[in-house]
Amino acid sequence: MKVKIIVTLKNGVLDPQGKAIKQTLNGMNFSNVNEVRQGKYFDIEVNEKDESKAKSQVEEMCKKLLANLVIEDFKII
Repeated sequence: MKVKIIVTLKNGVLDPQGKAIKQTLNGMNFSNVNEVRQGKYFDIEVNEKDESKAKSQVEEMCKKLLANLVIEDFKII
């Protein structure tokens, strides 16, 4: 089963990479961009047929490795 995860910085955490992307877009005449928040995307294939079990395993992966829970949130989709 394939599971998709999006990891983003928590609200209130500074995002220097997002800020740099926004400034570059503004410099490229995309002046209507108000904010950019950068994140990570993972596609993980788990050898599990039960969707609930697969998502539970991936949640543990996120908590232990894929996301820094101090500054990041994750969403399994």
